[in-house]
Amino acid sequence: MCPYCDFAKWAWDDARASRYLDALRAEMSSVPAVSARTLFFGGGTPSMYTPEIIGSLIADVRARFDLPADAEVTAEANPDPLLAARISGLSAAGVNRLSIGVQSFDPRELRVLGRRHTGADVERAVGAAREAGYANVSIDLIFAVPGQTEASWAASLDAAIALGVVHVSCYGLTIEEGTPYATWFARDPSAFADESREAAMYSLAIERLRAAGFEHYEISNWAKPGFRSQHNQLYWANESYLGLGVGAASYLGGVRSTHTRDLEAYCGAALAGEPIPGESERLEGAAQAGEAIMLALRTAEGVDLERFRERYGIDVHERYRKVVGDLVAAGVLVADGAGLRLTERGRFVANDVCGAFLAD
Repeated sequence: MCPYCDFAKWAWDDARASRYLDALRAEMSSVPAVSARTLFFGGGTPSMYTPEIIGSLIADVRARFDLPADAEVTAEANPDPLLAARISGLSAAGVNRLSIGVQSFDPRELRVLGRRHTGADVERAVGAAREAGYANVSIDLIFAVPGQTEASWAASLDAAIALGVVHVSCYGLTIEEGTPYATWFARDPSAFADESREAAMYSLAIERLRAAGFEHYEISNWAKPGFRSQHNQLYWANESYLGLGVGAASYLGGVRSTHTRDLEAYCGAALAGEPIPGESERLEGAAQAGEAIMLALRTAEGVDLERFRERYGIDVHERYRKVVGDLVAAGVLVADGAGLRLTERGRFVANDVCGAFLAD
């Protein structure tokens, strides 16, 4: 299990996996039958379930949530030998987009990240996807890994580009509380990249992927024209979404909620037809507007002021006059009559820029 991530995760057990699947189906049958536009199997390793099971879940979603026949259906997966063997089955099951958790092509970095695959495994998985007819394959990479150099990061970027995938997500390493990496960081913070090195690596990603014809359409995401993640764009547009399963998040009717990460508590409640334990909060007024601005600013298009006014009843230039003025003066935000967008420099401090709207 990866020492850096804080996903809800357990070692595979057939009985537990079967019980979880039953609970997931029970929850699906009990929630409001909203109309779906995309489907995303997340959590890192949904491909541990057989393509037949994934196919049955897709059929259930189509029936329950009126998912269009041509909808984007994404499955996350690890690039291990099991994936290569199952890719054609996933395609037949209805998965039309793969998001592969590569993280690095460097053997030493993969060991540091607790990953068991190799660069050759990634090549086999992407090759199998191509043979199965997949046109839409994305890979994830992580930068600022302990011991990573700019040269090794550039090599991973070049390897990803050479594979011919159409989407790349690059994430700076985040130290999550309660993980082995958090313990390591507390013991030896010097082992981790500082802000300067992390910024240099992010700049490398921008340069390399832009030169290869990728659009930098969101802070951490690059796509060839026509291959942006439709599912994730719904998040950034602050649209409604429904999450099913342990630890899943939803945003419906202005209420943001997250299921418990306790597997037994989730399964027990779902199978009994009871509300899933978790947390929720209603976003209203300034909190909702600030959240919408924060999400939109992550994208290349930024905030569309007219659309924002129609949806939230707020004139951004009037409501956030000082914040906007300060950020423009700092060179991290562009503001005109049509919208707000991060500058190239602003992308490096996006959390601070977005936080200014949330704090106001």
